[in-house]
Amino acid sequence: MSHDHDHPEHSTEIQDAGSLAMAEALKSSFAIVKVAMVVLVLVFFGSGFFTVGSSEKAVILRFGKPVGEGQKALLTAGSWHWSFPYPIDEVVKIPISEIQTVYSSVGWFLTTPEMELAGAEPPAGASLNPAIDSYAITADRNIIHTRAKLTYHITDPIRYIFEFSSASNSVQNALNNALIYSAAKFKVDDILTRDKLGFQEAVKLRVTALAEREQFGISIDQCEVQSVAPRQLKEVFAQVTTASQNRSKLLNDAKSYENQVLSQAGARASTITNVAASDRARFVESLTAEAKRFSALLPGYETNRNLFAQQEFVKVMGEVLTNVQDKIFLPQRADGKPRELRLQLNREPPEKKTTANP
Repeated sequence: MSHDHDHPEHSTEIQDAGSLAMAEALKSSFAIVKVAMVVLVLVFFGSGFFTVGSSEKAVILRFGKPVGEGQKALLTAGSWHWSFPYPIDEVVKIPISEIQTVYSSVGWFLTTPEMELAGAEPPAGASLNPAIDSYAITADRNIIHTRAKLTYHITDPIRYIFEFSSASNSVQNALNNALIYSAAKFKVDDILTRDKLGFQEAVKLRVTALAEREQFGISIDQCEVQSVAPRQLKEVFAQVTTASQNRSKLLNDAKSYENQVLSQAGARASTITNVAASDRARFVESLTAEAKRFSALLPGYETNRNLFAQQEFVKVMGEVLTNVQDKIFLPQRADGKPRELRLQLNREPPEKKTTANP
């Protein structure tokens, strides 16, 4: 029985071929890894390019701190910008023209978004629950519910973003302060009915003053305030409102009647004054004419008084006796004594005598 044995030379050749193949494989692998690393590096640095929108500004944070100081740290729209990719750098974009909105968190009773959408209110209960129902106290020591919606835009992005841990919360706190502060300056009727716009403007002025004092870096656009009476006293406040409306109506009616009476009295007074002035003018004119007539007669009277008297007597008698049917003229007697004239007018004719009436 015979056995085959490997030669040492043959075994060495096999090992050399394997080592060569492994070396070639490692060489190829290293080449691929290098290419991959180059591609990854290019992708890594290429991901740092970014743009800024037309309504935005951006700030690069390098390990949490802005790159640059003040306004120089702000990047604007119009060109490409580059930063180290995260986590080295972080790009914070700030919507400078976008309207920001905050809502007050004090002064209103507990409600839910579903109730808000449905226009419903939670049950009033016997009294307010301070644990869940917030409110404000007015200048005349009444209680109301009030809330506000504030809109603003950012004017100083650096201060707004980096000077406050939460700028929107700071603005909300200023709005809460303005609501409570302003409510304490107004009476309840003014807040609810008489001067609602005045109260709203007071809240806006207060929150604007606080924003300027604390330098939030914002500009207030609009402030909307809603105020209602406590639910527990809604009927009472409704009665007060009705009484106030009736009072206003009565005052308006009285004012209207006053204006009407004054207008009529003024017209009547004007009419009376005009009539009196007209009568006065006619009377004065008549007196003036009479005076001229008498003045014209005076020379004739002074020339011959008896003749003037007879002429005037005849003239007057002519006018008086114009329509008289019978005219009787009695001249004066020669002896100066008056004549006596007896007239029997409308005498009934005598009745004929009869035997029955002798």
